[in-house]
Amino acid sequence: QVQLVESGGGLVQAGGSLRLSCAASGSIFSINDMGWYRQAPGKQRELVAAITIGGTTNYADSVKGRFTISRDSAKNTVYLQMNSLKPEDTAVYYCNMFVATWRQRQTYAYWGQGTQVTVSS
Repeated sequence: QVQLVESGGGLVQAGGSLRLSCAASGSIFSINDMGWYRQAPGKQRELVAAITIGGTTNYADSVKGRFTISRDSAKNTVYLQMNSLKPEDTAVYYCNMFVATWRQRQTYAYWGQGTQVTVSS
């Protein structure tokens, strides 16, 4: 069993910053790609940023230059540093990891419970 626990969401004024964290725990053999998604009310969930096991990153156009994804593989943790936040960044943010457990060496996608980010204008 694998659990992803997120932290760091909250309310911030436009132009401010937040840092999200997501830590995985359980019977983890390895973690490949990690990522952050978000879902605003009435909209589909969208990819915000992703990072491979080798450190290659990918960002949505709307957050390039403002958000930075990073990982600490030793801690099974992924981070999202969000700067210059805008009201349109308001959403529930979910972390995602592709995890192989000791029992099942094939990777499966796991999701965090979501953390609310609200940016006021």
